[in-house]
Amino acid sequence: MAATTPTTTTTPTPVVLRSELKPVEQDLRTALNFPSSPRQRDLVFIVNPQGANGRTGKEWKKLLPFLRSRLGNDYNICESFTSGPRHAIDITREAIREGADAVIAVGGDGTIYEVVNGFFWDGKPVASDNKEHLKPTALGVIPLGTGSDFARTFGWKNDPYAAVDRLAKGMRSRVDVGVISGNSGQQNYFINVADIHLSAKAGFYASKYKKFGNLCYVIGALQAFISHYNQDFRIKVNEGEWEFCPQVTALCVGNAKFFGGGMKIAPNADPRSGSLSVVILQHFKWYDFILNLHKIYNGTHLKVKNVSSRSVHSIEVEDISGRGGVYIQSDGEHLGFLPRKICVLPGAIEMIC
Repeated sequence: MAATTPTTTTTPTPVVLRSELKPVEQDLRTALNFPSSPRQRDLVFIVNPQGANGRTGKEWKKLLPFLRSRLGNDYNICESFTSGPRHAIDITREAIREGADAVIAVGGDGTIYEVVNGFFWDGKPVASDNKEHLKPTALGVIPLGTGSDFARTFGWKNDPYAAVDRLAKGMRSRVDVGVISGNSGQQNYFINVADIHLSAKAGFYASKYKKFGNLCYVIGALQAFISHYNQDFRIKVNEGEWEFCPQVTALCVGNAKFFGGGMKIAPNADPRSGSLSVVILQHFKWYDFILNLHKIYNGTHLKVKNVSSRSVHSIEVEDISGRGGVYIQSDGEHLGFLPRKICVLPGAIEMIC
């Protein structure tokens, strides 16, 4: 159960949620004890207290006095702690419906992923129920996770005080969002990187080694290689013809540049470009990965043999090897297996940057 309180009180008030696809049991303003002042705007901080092996929760407590001093005169500061997977999606949707000025993800890429998914409902953007609230709810980020890869594209460090200063300045910009759909019709949204096959499998294993910090991504990749086979795909780009794509090691779709704890996998990606950057690694052996790891980290791997890159608006990916079981993930969240279609939604979210 989540404990949610305004920062001016000391007694937690629980938020009772139904399923992730239904409204909260009670009005968010009541649940979070939003002050009723019409002169101030509401900032909802969604905190993953278990992020980065518990470091996120500890850093958040240290940050609160500074945050109040910088933002408290202009905003109603409300905090909500997540209690488990996908909880942040519910909180975000209700905050938007209640007309929050911004929802700020406090944590790593997993928290950002959930908050971004909370901006959408049944394939459409969530809207405020307050007809007088004409300004869209913005996304904010205080990076305090293990990887915090999305923040790297903007040159942001894991510095929460600098993040609060950005929130205080209030500069906003439209950013793109990627959407992944499968045969079931379910849609998942991502703001950083979606990846398929080896890298997605590595991310799945890496989640078990978070206690090792960014090293968990390298450990996950090495473990994934033990049972890895390059597989034949076919891809369809921008609704064109199907293309044969043999012996794929990994296929990455970048809305932003970094994944895996600092690997600059999609150096040409720009979340304000209206397109996605697809990077495909083919015919890689385990030693190719080791020999080129430093190039992947610094973003010079696009010149390596059997690595290709292109800009797309949509891409469909299917496994035709017959082996099956090809992993897909986005922003570090395992989403299942191929086939999938990935599209860009240009300027879908307003972000404080």
